[in-house]
Amino acid sequence: MPHPLRHLGEMARSAATRSSQQREDAAAVRELEAGALDLPAGLGIEWLGVSGYRLSFEGKDLYLDPYVSRVPLSSLLRRRTALPDPSALDRFLPTRGEAVGVLVGHTHFDHAVDAPAVAARFGCGAYGSGSLVALMALHGLADRAVEVEPYRTYELGPFEVSFVPSVHSKLLLGMAVPYAGDLSCEHLDGLSPNQYRCGQVWGIHIAVAGTTLYHQGSADLVDDAIRHKGVDVFLAGVAGRNFTERYWERVLPRLDPGVVVPTHYDNFFRPLDAEMGTIGGVRLSDLAGEIGAVSRDAELAALPRLAGG
Repeated sequence: MPHPLRHLGEMARSAATRSSQQREDAAAVRELEAGALDLPAGLGIEWLGVSGYRLSFEGKDLYLDPYVSRVPLSSLLRRRTALPDPSALDRFLPTRGEAVGVLVGHTHFDHAVDAPAVAARFGCGAYGSGSLVALMALHGLADRAVEVEPYRTYELGPFEVSFVPSVHSKLLLGMAVPYAGDLSCEHLDGLSPNQYRCGQVWGIHIAVAGTTLYHQGSADLVDDAIRHKGVDVFLAGVAGRNFTERYWERVLPRLDPGVVVPTHYDNFFRPLDAEMGTIGGVRLSDLAGEIGAVSRDAELAALPRLAGG
């Protein structure tokens, strides 16, 4: 069956079984969260929802794709301005420790809305694509923006970070990336969710405390670009994997991870203090079988989301 027709069929089946699949996904999340993630003493990792994380070590924090402001679906549908929510930032990102950087894998709104505010809040730099630099400039923070170079090592406190060229999954029936291209909005009040263009996509490799992590916010890759093998923790965006041909078969042998931690499966339109819910078609209950069919060594674990719910 041609890809668009196959994806339409899958979407129809997903809609028809939505309630039962939500129950199965919730059970899968509970089971995965029961497994402990083995990390070196002193290294902390906190899931902020979507593809957002806070890594902590030796009093230093590193943020990846932080997104706590939670743009409502109505803002997307009505193209309302989507900007950081100061009250959400105050509630969920209290000032503590010292942040050494904000890393952004791509600039869709559910990855990048809060990046400027987090960088400003903690007085640190934001690292990512040219689209991120443009976003930071709109917020008057051009001096804190760094357009990264592929594979260059950035030493941020105890963290060694490098960026790997990647691509976004083709969520539009397997044919196209939503909101593709570079962010080019010229005024903050014009930043509706659809104006947060994807920009260059990066996988992010992090080494700290003798442990390596690989963060991939969207489920696709440039096969030959991945140079890191034997990573300890793969923070794997799973939302778009069904739109990517042979995703696990391509990515797992290249990274050869010890543990796969799924991410980007929560309903990112709901506030963090609401019941989490999962996004349509994510089918978390299928993950163990999908990964086990490719790798007998990779374990599967999940982290509880910030604020629970």
